[in-house]
Amino acid sequence: MSGAAVLHHYEIQPSPETVTELTLPLLHYDIVWLYFHPVQRLLFFDFPCSKSHFLESVVPDLKNSLLQTLNNFLPFAGKIVHPVNAGKPFIRFSTGDSVSLTIAECEKDFDHLTGNHPRVSDDFYACVPTLPQIEESHDAVLLPVLSLQVTLFPEKGLCFGFTSHHAIGDASSIVRFIKAWASVTKSNGDGKIIDEKLLPFYDRSSVVDQNGLDSIYWDLMKKSRPVESPPISFPLNKSRATFVIIKEEIENLKKFVSNQLPETPHVTTFTVVTALVWVCLVKVETEVVRDDEPEFFGFAADCRGRLNPPLPSGYFGNCLAFVKAESTHGVLKGEKGFLAAVECIGDAIKKTVYNPNGILDGAENWPLKFGELIGKRLLGVAGSPRFDLYDVDYGWGRAKKFESPSIDGDTSMSLCKSRDFEGGLEIGLSRSKKTLDEFEAIFKETLNNV
Repeated sequence: MSGAAVLHHYEIQPSPETVTELTLPLLHYDIVWLYFHPVQRLLFFDFPCSKSHFLESVVPDLKNSLLQTLNNFLPFAGKIVHPVNAGKPFIRFSTGDSVSLTIAECEKDFDHLTGNHPRVSDDFYACVPTLPQIEESHDAVLLPVLSLQVTLFPEKGLCFGFTSHHAIGDASSIVRFIKAWASVTKSNGDGKIIDEKLLPFYDRSSVVDQNGLDSIYWDLMKKSRPVESPPISFPLNKSRATFVIIKEEIENLKKFVSNQLPETPHVTTFTVVTALVWVCLVKVETEVVRDDEPEFFGFAADCRGRLNPPLPSGYFGNCLAFVKAESTHGVLKGEKGFLAAVECIGDAIKKTVYNPNGILDGAENWPLKFGELIGKRLLGVAGSPRFDLYDVDYGWGRAKKFESPSIDGDTSMSLCKSRDFEGGLEIGLSRSKKTLDEFEAIFKETLNNV
């Protein structure tokens, strides 16, 4: 699926005088994502420039700033090495490794794509880069980990596309890279100005694995499916829409829950917003579903600061805990479905994130527990309100729109801070147009009733 004309393709190599080789083991946090589908992010920017200015001025600056940024994020230019016969996978950067950067032009309607209303999901793939082909040798399979694309909408704007292998890093690691690249570009290619808070921390010896999770997870993954994810097939027959919930509406939801369920723990913005989306989606279900059919809600929580000892916020890689809430179809679509959803999400957070035995208590069972959810009625979450991608600025002002194409391939919602409303959130969904319309009606009705 394209819709964009490729103007140039570059392989951007970090400066050879930086480091000749960097090797990082994949820990259990990373291994569990080894066979997960690639993660895709799009950032649109208002930037009315001509094609000639884009190619002659903007692209050279982006190439130079990307090189400078990669000098500080070498693993993104490397590969995941997956031994064929023995040994655990690991990340390796060697001199000569590079990141794929595609420069493209698109004639689609920029203003239409960057709206909140339902838009055909297929149309966004004009801006989504694909990871390079997996390389195979006699003793290992090499998995590229990052691909980038910058797409020009002439006289309207630009779209930055990021496709990454989840095993290289979670949202925290990717967002730090995106913000670092933006800051270097804005400062005319000065790679020395990257905020220290954005720089990656690579020391994996600081990760304590007292429960032997590395070996447990790798033994499970060896029995799992092959390395390559199947390509997305088009048409997707989906539309994507963004639903904004403002701070006042969130506070009303919290007050309602606190009044109705004064004993409920963790009545947070995340809890009430995700509970609302979960319930509204259940209520617009068109299939005939039994009332006792289980409904699951799952998400990953950053646990860098909750480990013993804690890891720095800049720890590079994945560091996520799995959280799962469970209810039934009949309960969630009932009159008190929203309150029930808040309760079970709050309980799930309490049992995992605030577990008195530590956030990793029971982690040896996470891969199997979440594997059992494949094919079940599950709503997941891509992204987090912790990360503000709208403050990314390459020198043309804040981003106009964030989109998460990754949610097209599963039943997740995307979640991020609102661009226009302080304290608000943006919810992204990819479903049939009919489902989105019905969801919007119930979503608004529920907020008004509360």
